Amino acid sequence: MDDLRLALLLNAVSPAVGGVLVRGEKGTAKSTAVRALAALMPDVDVVAGCRFSCAPGAPDPGCPDGPHEAAPGTARPARMVELPVGASEDRLVGALDIERALADGVKAFEPGLLADAHRGVLYVDEVNLLHDHLVDLLLDAAAMGASYVEREGVSVRHAARFLLVGTMNPEEGELRPQLLDRFGLTVEVAASREPEQRVEVVRRRLAYDDDPAAFAARWADEEAALRERIVTARALLPQVVLGDAALRQIAATCAAFEVDGMRADIVMARTATGLAAWAGRTDVREEDVRQAALLALPHRRRRNPFDAPGLDEDRLDETLEQFGGDDRPDADSGPDPDPDPDTDPSGPDGGPGGGGVPPQGQAPDPTPPSGQPEPSEPAGPPAHPEPSDSPAANAGAGERAAERAAEPFRTKALSVPGLGEGAAGRRSRARTEHGRTTGARRPRGALGKLHLAATVQAAAPHQRARGRSGPGLVVRRDDLRQATREGREGNLVLFVVDASGSMAARRRMGSVKGAVLSLLLDAYQRRDKVGLVTFRGSGAEVALPPTSSVDAAAARLEELPTGGRTPLAAGLLKAHDVLRVERLRDPSRRPLLVVVTDGRATGARGGDALALAGRAARLHAAEGTAAVVVDCEAGPVRLGLAGNLARDLGGTAVTLDELRADSIAGLVRDVRAATGTDSTVRNRRAA
Repeated sequence: MDDLRLALLLNAVSPAVGGVLVRGEKGTAKSTAVRALAALMPDVDVVAGCRFSCAPGAPDPGCPDGPHEAAPGTARPARMVELPVGASEDRLVGALDIERALADGVKAFEPGLLADAHRGVLYVDEVNLLHDHLVDLLLDAAAMGASYVEREGVSVRHAARFLLVGTMNPEEGELRPQLLDRFGLTVEVAASREPEQRVEVVRRRLAYDDDPAAFAARWADEEAALRERIVTARALLPQVVLGDAALRQIAATCAAFEVDGMRADIVMARTATGLAAWAGRTDVREEDVRQAALLALPHRRRRNPFDAPGLDEDRLDETLEQFGGDDRPDADSGPDPDPDPDTDPSGPDGGPGGGGVPPQGQAPDPTPPSGQPEPSEPAGPPAHPEPSDSPAANAGAGERAAERAAEPFRTKALSVPGLGEGAAGRRSRARTEHGRTTGARRPRGALGKLHLAATVQAAAPHQRARGRSGPGLVVRRDDLRQATREGREGNLVLFVVDASGSMAARRRMGSVKGAVLSLLLDAYQRRDKVGLVTFRGSGAEVALPPTSSVDAAAARLEELPTGGRTPLAAGLLKAHDVLRVERLRDPSRRPLLVVVTDGRATGARGGDALALAGRAARLHAAEGTAAVVVDCEAGPVRLGLAGNLARDLGGTAVTLDELRADSIAGLVRDVRAATGTDSTVRNRRAA
């Protein structure tokens, strides 16, 4: 928790740092710590009556409530505005005041949460579950420092500069890279394993429950002192000098860890100056740069969702030592008693010369999940001799060590046909609350998104009969029309992976895992839920129940061993059971079944394994489950069993090569379909 407290306090001192992302397991007081920041933030001077929190000395010239006359402002506590995961777009950015528009005929803007959070804190709990349309709006506001609203005849722009703080549990899925990079700092938190610390946590929690007022009074003096220290550090911040040596260390560190773009360099510079101000100094030292790197770089080193965040501290120390300089502190900071500052990896001490910051805690383990290699680590030789590709030879093969996945690639877009009504995502067409407006209808139940033009059109013919006399419309319940919109939904992508001995032949499983890993990456980008069923030996198992954590699916896939017979029917039946349960839990989320196999099936002696697999496949087809079979068959002789399975499933079959979005065969086929080349060639041959 030391890192979390330090990151929050640094943002209170220097809001330009850019916010904090708090990652950690459930029950670690992430939200409690963030909400406590509001009580420590200094008061804000605002223009009296301004709904957009303009500063009295420098009001926003384009403020919708302006122009503001020169007058002393009023002080109020800094706001912490919470953005719920299920908030609507109108609630976030604001919208037309429908009541005034219909009743008085006046176009009036009703501010949203971005206006409330201006010059304060915008907090998003479970930020990784935030809908894509809200993420896009947050990205725009964070990039421009303003919110633009263009809708329903309203055009409004207002300032929206806020401190973005988010909390998340990585087990529930990762953040989009664009939003991840918008957080200045990131910290990993975990519950203490020390019994004494856990006892103290429980003791304080019980004391608060017994008497909240007395508990708060007990810590009031310490909070007041901390608030005063924040104010002092803010006043000192403009005087802090970032020397050339520290700037070289910052640039060299970002280059050494290959972070994308320049935002990391800027965030590190602002964090280092904030650390110096927090310590009461006007010069930035090497320990400040080191601490800034540990807070600002781990989440920027991820190349894909399956990389574990973290930083190699030994490499960091080597870089800082290599690019260290001899910048002397300014005269007002006093002589440096130690010309060779301590760069102990445990972090600076608590004295005035050491930065006055808590020691850096244990950094996240940079090692990927069990079984998952570093991206640059070459694949090693197989742990066992490769089996023959013959099904008979592999029918009794024992379990083999998990084989590493091949490099992932960009896959073709797979989607569920038809029009769904599931959770917002990026895969299949669906009726959603957000997207392009396709029409209007009478509301069924509570009114959702109002279609203003259709409502006015429905009410207009009845105005004389209703005795209208003023500028506003006389609108009744029957006149209201709700907008129908079409967008994209997220699906449940259930992978059924053949892990039998035949799949391990010729190291085929590495390519298969690479293909599934590619599909998992695609599912992450399209905001799907994923599940994993594997079959080998004598049966099938649910390796991962449906979840939003694509990382967990990738980790289970890497650990997947191979060997034994091919109980294809058991795998399809197990998938049928999983989908049946998920339909009860979330009936609006449509499934997409992805079967990764060569189509072979083996079973008990005397049984027709292929016939059983066909019957199991037709169960899915009877329920209308969309299915894709990834044909993993290799070699010059192909039996075409995967194609037969796809027909029984009522789906399509694609080879590993066809699955690639940039495959030559797929590119030629797409070009021919678009230009009509095939029909032209046939006509010429006929002539």
